[in-house]
Amino acid sequence: VDVDTFGFRVRHPLRPNILSTRNFEGLYNVACTLRTFTAVLREFPGATLTLVGGGSREGSLRALASDLGLRPDEHVRFIGRVPPADIWRYYSEADIYLQTPDIDNMPSSVLEAFASGCAVVSTNAGGVPAILEDGVHGLLVNCGDHEGAAAQIVRLLREPDLARTLTTRARE
Repeated sequence: VDVDTFGFRVRHPLRPNILSTRNFEGLYNVACTLRTFTAVLREFPGATLTLVGGGSREGSLRALASDLGLRPDEHVRFIGRVPPADIWRYYSEADIYLQTPDIDNMPSSVLEAFASGCAVVSTNAGGVPAILEDGVHGLLVNCGDHEGAAAQIVRLLREPDLARTLTTRARE
């Protein structure tokens, strides 16, 4: 990850602006991300979710967002695929990075979030715990646990000092 491109900044105040940069395929469980966001929205009505990616599940994810009452461009933005050279812009705009895969290796998206200063909440899928130690660099939840993921995001928003500690350690 180019740390100059993915410029680190402290989020103060920490806002409920959430980003996910996973492709819309089953193994990444973006449906769980949408359900997580819906639970966060109950606590923080001004929260936003930006989804960068595309894939075979896009239609069903848009339908799920609608079924969950998420309004396009007010609550959730489906950006589509973004060239790698431009993805840093979305990390720069976000405060919290969320991913909820069921299967994963060691996603560079987590490292991009670290480099940008976004607080990270992720499922403990695959190799994620090898690059993100729970409570040290970010917060981990079990796969498929959208309520747990939402609780961790709410925790970060209510404990901004925790978010700053995690993002500083993650950047190191």
